[in-house]
Amino acid sequence: MALSAAVSALALGASGCVTVHGELEVVPAATKGEAARALAEFTEAYNAGDKAYDPELSAGRVTGALGQINQASLRAKGKNTPGGNPRHTPLELTDARFLIPAKAGWPRWFLADTDSNRDVDTDPRQDTRWFVAFVKSGPDAQWKAAYLSILTPDEIPEFSEDAKGNAVPVAADAGGFAVAPGRLSKEYADFLGKGGELFADGQHTSAWRAQREENADRPGRTTQWVDQPLDKGDFAPLALRTEDGGAMALFTTRHFEKQTAARGVPLTVRPEVGALLKGEIKQAVTLERVSNQVVTVPGRGDSGKVVFLNRIEGLTGAVGE
Repeated sequence: MALSAAVSALALGASGCVTVHGELEVVPAATKGEAARALAEFTEAYNAGDKAYDPELSAGRVTGALGQINQASLRAKGKNTPGGNPRHTPLELTDARFLIPAKAGWPRWFLADTDSNRDVDTDPRQDTRWFVAFVKSGPDAQWKAAYLSILTPDEIPEFSEDAKGNAVPVAADAGGFAVAPGRLSKEYADFLGKGGELFADGQHTSAWRAQREENADRPGRTTQWVDQPLDKGDFAPLALRTEDGGAMALFTTRHFEKQTAARGVPLTVRPEVGALLKGEIKQAVTLERVSNQVVTVPGRGDSGKVVFLNRIEGLTGAVGE
């Protein structure tokens, strides 16, 4: 099976949400009380799913990139450890600051900037903040967490506010930036395949390309990659204007990695791959991953490049050949 065929088989399961159009009045996406409830309900559902390794317990509170990563991870862990998580420690998200943009219509969204109990606040090298992006597709829908980004305090930009103190959203097709937020997913997928000048050097850009080149041909094994944009429905990018004239943007991509072994060379995979595997591994396996990233985008005319602040990816599928 060609890599493109394996990619098609894996991608068939992905789906987005249909935009629901509503009010035309520009209003804050949520009240602070509503945002706090959404954060609490997400945390409760996340903990229930993690404790039982049961994706159904958190399915109603996650979507988009975070949903794909969370649900696939729980399916794999539940299959490999059917008794639940023996090391479960409840996640706590406290000291929340809500960045709530004002906009018309649906979908609506906001960011929760929180302190988690997964870091060490007293050590600057280990102190982090969890940014959880919530989206709501319509007036009768639930708030669901679509993105998660983990930033150190010095990585967090200063966000702009409008006259009423609301965060300022940046539309997907907005001009005035080095790249419109709506193009980030495609630009990043293209960059990983062909290179380019839009993104600053770093772990998730130049270093990842170099690592792929190094690992493409190993004794007895070859590896190929296909990178795809993922930017519709609940995978749509979200962006807020920053005080320096740029923006902080969250976006999603999908990545396929095909490993092919030479005849007679065994191809083994980790347990989490086996738990999500379709088909039988005879000579090759194609891994599907979804990646959720946050970047700063300079304003047009700024000589800077798009800089990655954080990237979280998760295995979401595998096909054996």
